[in-house]
Amino acid sequence: MPIRTALVVAALLALTPAAYAQDFGVLESAETINQGNFKFGVFPLFILPDEGDNVFSLAASVGYGLNDSFDLEGRAAFSEDVTFLGGDAEYWILKNRPLDLSLRGGGHFGMIEGDVNDIAGIDLGVIGSAPIASRVEFIGALDMAFNSHDAPGDDDWFTTVHLVPGVEIAVTPDIDFLAEFGFGLTDSSSHYLGLGLAFYLR
Repeated sequence: MPIRTALVVAALLALTPAAYAQDFGVLESAETINQGNFKFGVFPLFILPDEGDNVFSLAASVGYGLNDSFDLEGRAAFSEDVTFLGGDAEYWILKNRPLDLSLRGGGHFGMIEGDVNDIAGIDLGVIGSAPIASRVEFIGALDMAFNSHDAPGDDDWFTTVHLVPGVEIAVTPDIDFLAEFGFGLTDSSSHYLGLGLAFYLR
């Protein structure tokens, strides 16, 4: 195999985990956590980079409501090859008109097994939600991540963008069930299915 071809193949193999990496999903409505309350979430993610080559990831979050429009959340996601750690802040800018709308921003760090070149990125998102039944809300979000996959002497940047429809169902006053599907809109974005439970301590 010519040296140039071998280098190209090696580079593509090195970038494969980064291209298929999906961190935390959205898995929340536009409403922020009530002031003084804590939220804990557990969310399996089924990442769909390629038929027959799906990836399972387990995401978890813990959050706290700072006031009636602003919260902070720490997040983690674990899969066979990548571990993500990060966090975000969410600001609720439009309330009950009847649409709720919030802006979310944060960052993440991904550690790839067997790869000395980790992933770091900035997360930005817009989340809208509206009631469609007494205990059910429809959620729509645009979720973006601007990532750097460090390589010796160089940085490889890639962007993931997902259009995310989903639902949030109030199982009890303190437990919500969430489900969403993320449609990857860039070459580096994998489709994914996420679902799970959020628990509130009031």
